[in-house]
This record gives sequence, C-alpha cells and structure tokens, in this order.
Amino acid sequence: MPWRANQDPYRIWVSEVMLQQTQVTTVIPYYERWMRQFPTIEHLAAANIDDILKLWEGLGYYRRAHHLKHASEIVVKELKAVIPSDIEFKNLPGVGDYIYAAVMSIAFNKPIPVIDGNVKRVFSRFYEQSFINTSDIQELEKKLLKLICQKRPGCFNQALMDLGREVCKPQSPQCQDCPIAKECKAYINKTVQLYPRKAKKKQIPLFDVVVGYIENNEQFIITKRPANKMLGGLWELPGGKREKGESLKTALIRELKEELNINVLVQSKLGMIEHTYSHMKIKLHAYRCKIKSGKIEVRAAQGFKWIQLKDIKEYSFPTANHKLFKQLRKH
Repeated sequence: MPWRANQDPYRIWVSEVMLQQTQVTTVIPYYERWMRQFPTIEHLAAANIDDILKLWEGLGYYRRAHHLKHASEIVVKELKAVIPSDIEFKNLPGVGDYIYAAVMSIAFNKPIPVIDGNVKRVFSRFYEQSFINTSDIQELEKKLLKLICQKRPGCFNQALMDLGREVCKPQSPQCQDCPIAKECKAYINKTVQLYPRKAKKKQIPLFDVVVGYIENNEQFIITKRPANKMLGGLWELPGGKREKGESLKTALIRELKEELNINVLVQSKLGMIEHTYSHMKIKLHAYRCKIKSGKIEVRAAQGFKWIQLKDIKEYSFPTANHKLFKQLRKH
C-alpha cells in the first residue's frame, strides 16, 4: 500500500479519508493520482475545489474531499502547515474518532486503538460478542486499550485491520491462516459464520429523479450543485425529485422553472438508469427539452454552463450522471 511508505501524517491522513467506506483496491489509484497532483498539504490548500472534485470523481462520498480541502486551509493558515499531533487534530473538519486514532497511532506513535469494520469483525468473532451500539464500541475500545502495543501502536492497528480484511473476511474467512484462531471463541465453538451479528437495516427509500437535456445548437445545459448539499460542487443535468402525484414530465417542468426560471417543452425520453446511494435509491430519467420562454436565472445551483457531450471529461459529475451519459451518446 503506497501510503505505508513512510509516516508522513499528511499522506496517512489522505489515505485514511479515502479508505472510509471504500475498498483498498479502489483507493490505490486515486491516492497515487492525488499525491502526484497534491504532494503536500500546502499544494492541497492552494488547489481549486473543482480540480479536487475532478480528481475525486467516482470515489463517492464527496463531502470527504470538501472536508480535506477545508481542513488543509486551516492547517496552512493557522498552524503554519504543521499537522497537529494531539487532540487539536480532532477539531479539524471531517476528522472523527476513526481518522483521529489512525493518524495519531500511525503517524505519531500514539497508543490509540483504531476501530473500523474489520477490527469489529475480528473481535466480534474472537469474543463471540457483537459490537453494534455506542456502549458496545466503548467496551471494545477498553479491551483494545489493554491490548494495543505501546511501542508500535500504528503497526498494531494496521495489522488488525489487515487481519480483518485479508483473513477474517465477512464471507469465507481463512481461519486456518489466522494467528489468533486458537484463542478465538467463534473458531473454537464453530460459530464463525454467526458473527458479527448485525442490526437490522432500514429499508432504503426509492425516488424518481427527472432531469432535462436542454438542447441548443448541439449544446446542452449543466448546473453546479450547491457546496452545502449532497454531491456538493459537482455538475449535473438540471432537474430534481418527482413529488407525489406528479407525472415525470410535470415534475421536470416544475423543477426547471424553480431551478433555472425557464419554461420548457418536454420532448422525447432519452433514457433511465438506476443508482444506489448509501441512504437511498433513485431512478434517474432524462428527457430532451427545448426552452419555450424565460431567461435563465440560477436559483438553486452555484452556476450553469452550455457544453457539448465531448466536454463531459472536463467537469466532475456524479456516477449516476455518467451512467446516463452513456445512454445519451446512443442518441
């Protein structure tokens, strides 16, 4: 893993942010591109957020990128570009318990245990005990504080995460290769597949989202999402969620009036894709449109542009829009 080449706190910080909710194999190429473009925290603080989001495109959970940018500016302006090695680090945007523990232990050799999904799974099986709610996690943290290696806490934490990812897998765990199998209660009692027990997942809601491919002389409109909203700072086709009782076309006409102050003629349907986020699913419908009346006035976005399909690669779009663009190219 390229971020383990040294103990540079900036490099470790970036890697741990990227690794949240994302697999190692996915992160590695993103991390390597990031370090080529933003090799130091000063480079990141001075960067344009559009360039940052373009580099992050496809990695998901874009608020992580916004937090990194904001935090880097604070470190450079207020802390003379020195990443703090104490609790002050935890006060930076986007730094929660996990990021704090990872950076403190790996970069600064502080004996603070890291608890991620891999670690929880290892110890859930080791103790035959599920760690689901806050009190469970606090109990696990107490156990780890007694176990953590005082001299090399970063190596200890990384070893546990590796053990969970490579050996104590969610499915088909490699118990025969596990160095702690002989002391693992689930292995001894043949209950490995029963742990960790998970809380019941809430049903994810499904929404219909409709967007307009508003044409004019081989160009179409894209809008930039507000920075404080989900997928903030990314570009998209304008539109929004269908409300209860609306048809897709009626919803699109309303959304474009609200968002851009224009009245449109909705023409043919160009395509539909499905996409799943962590908290919802959407069906994204696209229609070809023409402006009937009104002067474009941005009301619910940071801005808009007229572009051609060949220009898509110059802007950062959500994955759902890229799926849709594949269908649009066929038309």
